[in-house]
Amino acid sequence: MWSFAGDEDRADVNKMLFQPFINYNLPKGWYVSFSPIITADWENEDNGWTVPVGAGVGRVFKVGKQPINMSLHGYYNVVKPEIGGEELLGDWTIRTQIQFLIPAG
Repeated sequence: MWSFAGDEDRADVNKMLFQPFINYNLPKGWYVSFSPIITADWENEDNGWTVPVGAGVGRVFKVGKQPINMSLHGYYNVVKPEIGGEELLGDWTIRTQIQFLIPAG
């Protein structure tokens, strides 16, 4: 995200979000996954980076005819953003996800 217009009195915006995905499928709809959300705030003069390390587990299953994908991920924030030497995040990030899948056709 970049700022390119608007009130010149506002602070500039220059941010990045990168999320690589690595999935390994297991039997019976189970999978393990690595998909950290890495961010950077290029305008932060201290440390604007968030770099998590971890993984998750999930499963695709059906309730009646409805396919559902559920997962739970845990990531340790190796690098956390700071402003004025104060960290803005905790050490851990836990992400849960429930998706109702709608098959095409």
